Order: sequence, then C-alpha cells, then structure tokens
Amino acid sequence: MTNAHPRTTENIAYAQRERLAFIEVRSYFCGNLTRTHIEERFGVKPAASARDLIAYRALAPHNLQYNAAQRCYQPTEIFRPVFEHTPSHVLNWFRSGAGDGLEGASAQAIPCEVAQDLVQPNLNMLATITRAITAGKVVEVSYLSLTSGASIKRLAPLALADTGFRWHLRAYDQAKNRFADFVLTRIESARSTQETIPEPQRLPHDAQWNRMVPLDLVTHPGIKHPAAIEADYGMTDGNLALSIRAPLVGYALKRWSVDCTADHCLSPQSHHLWLRNARVLDGVESAILAPGFTASPDTSAAKA
Repeated sequence: MTNAHPRTTENIAYAQRERLAFIEVRSYFCGNLTRTHIEERFGVKPAASARDLIAYRALAPHNLQYNAAQRCYQPTEIFRPVFEHTPSHVLNWFRSGAGDGLEGASAQAIPCEVAQDLVQPNLNMLATITRAITAGKVVEVSYLSLTSGASIKRLAPLALADTGFRWHLRAYDQAKNRFADFVLTRIESARSTQETIPEPQRLPHDAQWNRMVPLDLVTHPGIKHPAAIEADYGMTDGNLALSIRAPLVGYALKRWSVDCTADHCLSPQSHHLWLRNARVLDGVESAILAPGFTASPDTSAAKA
C-alpha cells in the first residue's frame, strides 16, 4: 500500500496506534469492521473500541463508511491508508490472525495456509543469544557442525539473519579468529559470559557483513514468455535490481534458483532468473551456494 494519508500518527500512544492500524488493515483488506473485532482482538471494553473508531475517523475522515444494513464499517472508494503497510506484513496478518506477531491472538481473517516451518530454534537458547547480542557479551555454545561434529565454541554474537531456509547467527569465532555464520538450530546450548566483546570482533569490523552486493537480475534468456516472470517479481523493463548483504546473498540466490553462470546455461525450467552481473559475487563467501557460480581462482569461501 502506498500514498499514505498525510495526517500524522506520531503523537498517538503506541498501544492505540497499534489498534488504529488493526482498524485500517481489517477494514481495507477484509471489507468490514465492527467494534467487536477490536474488542476481541485487543481485549478492550466497548467504550475503548468506540474511542478508537472515533480517533481513526478523525485521522482519515473519508476512509470508512458505516453500512447500517450489515452493521459494520466498510472502506470507501477513496480510501487512503494512514499507516504504511508492506505486503509481507499484511500476508503475515492473514497467516497468523494477529497482525503484530502474537500467535493465536485472534482467528484468521480469511482462509490462509503456509508450508510448515520445519526448522525452529530452541527458545531458551535463542533468548540467551539475543540477550548476549544486546549486552555485547561473549557466549559459550555447544555447536553441531556438519564438518567437525560437536564442539564447544566461544563466540561473539553479533546479529541474526533469516536466509529463507533457516535462521543463522552471525558471530566472531574466537578460536578460528574469523567472522562466520552459525545455524541457530545447531546450537545445542548457550551460556552467556561476563566477557565484553572486544572492539575488533564487533559488527563494524565484519567486512562481509558490511559489504552490500548489487544484483542485476533479469528473466532467464531461455524463457520463451518472460512477461509472467516479470510479473512475478515486479520487474521494471525486465530488470530487478537488489542489494543484499554478502553473508546472505548466496542463500538468496539459491532460494530463488537464480542461474549464476556466465552464459546462463542452467535449465530455464528450474531457473527463471539469471544474474547478469555474476562477477559481483567474487570475494563473497556465501557465493559458494549460488547456482552455477564459479569463483575466480584467488577467491576462497569460508563457512562454519
């Protein structure tokens, strides 16, 4: 949704702003809103839901109209959003039924299914890691590696990253003296220490993390009817330009099945996109995952 309503919400308390955003999403994307929807979603009294509706209509007087026959509010033909809404946020709302990440808070607005996420980290371990990131403390973890099996590692935890397949921890490995990615679900246990992360091991010194890789994606030249692919990815003039952090770019290209060969020789049936500027991946550690990419002889890849 674009062209947000010009009136501001900055002076509204966060809790009410959250309810006003719900009013907007529910009415715009479902076509109907009642005070009961607000009351059941947030556990507020009728007087509070009435105040929220009054507040929203003050912000955007022309967005909602009351349908007396159906006893609900509906979006008008000239509806203009007050809040900024991304497609991913709205789709998450349809999936979870909440809109703010609170699972099970309310029923789904429309039928919506998603493939089950099979890879989920342990919450206690996750809490230990995220607290250490916030406090800037080193952690000691028991880690399961595909190459070396189980081991104890001292890590300087820096950031979390979602690769689309699973969640990773970006950290400095103190034993190997390098920045690397660690799969969260392979951390069996974690213990925070009182050791402050040394400055050279912090995120500003992670060259890979701070490298933004520009991707020039186009429809695979082997596709006979590229219009469908261009529509899938919202391309402009057959091109999609992105910029992704180096540790994530290989995962992204693999997830999207992008042909990263110089001569687009991979099958267009399974690779709908081609990376036109593949040499930009030279020196990117995660590029080892990019379909068909061959690094220059002086380029090496490292992984945890």
